[in-house]
Amino acid sequence: MSFAGKHAIVTGAGSGIGAALCRALDQAGAHVLCTDVDEAAAEATRAALSSRAGAARLDVTDAAAVQAAVDAVVDRAGRLDLMFNNAGIVWGGDTELLTLDQWNAIIDVDLRGVVHGVAAAYPQMLRQGHGHIVNTASMAGLTAAGQVTSYVATKHAVVGLSMALRSEAVPRGVGVLVVCPAAVETPILDKGAVGGFVGRDYFLQNQGKAYDADQLARDTLRAIERNKAILVKPAVAHAQWWFARLAPVLMNRMAMRFVAGQRTRQGDRSQSAAPGSG
Repeated sequence: MSFAGKHAIVTGAGSGIGAALCRALDQAGAHVLCTDVDEAAAEATRAALSSRAGAARLDVTDAAAVQAAVDAVVDRAGRLDLMFNNAGIVWGGDTELLTLDQWNAIIDVDLRGVVHGVAAAYPQMLRQGHGHIVNTASMAGLTAAGQVTSYVATKHAVVGLSMALRSEAVPRGVGVLVVCPAAVETPILDKGAVGGFVGRDYFLQNQGKAYDADQLARDTLRAIERNKAILVKPAVAHAQWWFARLAPVLMNRMAMRFVAGQRTRQGDRSQSAAPGSG
């Protein structure tokens, strides 16, 4: 696939992976609509791109708004070539601390947001006979560890949705890719903490250094070109995925030890931060 002249929508484009995808698409010659619930952030991403790019506020939890964004691109360009369902949030902390409102929020954004993108874009791509849907999941969609339980649940669902859809879509001319990176250097590493959880420490514990978002975006475009089903980055994450598939019980025991270590460190930090502590 050549991306020159293609028309794309990216959700969650205000920062992180979404902004990096917009940059990569723009550099490859595509027309990209940068969307985000934070309109100013979407506009900031667009401002750094060529005149082909546009920006719009889009709340992916609003199915009608997602459909309207797709319809607007199709009305203007006659087609939609690429739909990147990338918007996401995370909650990190012991599961019993999560409120139902927090559960509902992550399901609405990380799962229903993807469903809304698929429901809006996929029928259009079938009608035009081509297109590509790219869903951002995570290594949390391929492996599982506690303290990010709600994130794991939604990302596993996104992986399942993507693989099932791909089995229908590819024979009909529409590609589907699910992107499953380990920790990427984005603002999400420092958001969504519940209790003593520290996302950057949690996600980088076994990785050392976060993967570069712009490199992941370039990896993603190459995966689209090759019509790959799953993209797992970096290489250490690919190894962890294979290990989880070969030895799931052992992987779960390792996850127990990992979470126990995290909870100990979180408790130590809480004690050291307490008033009057030494």
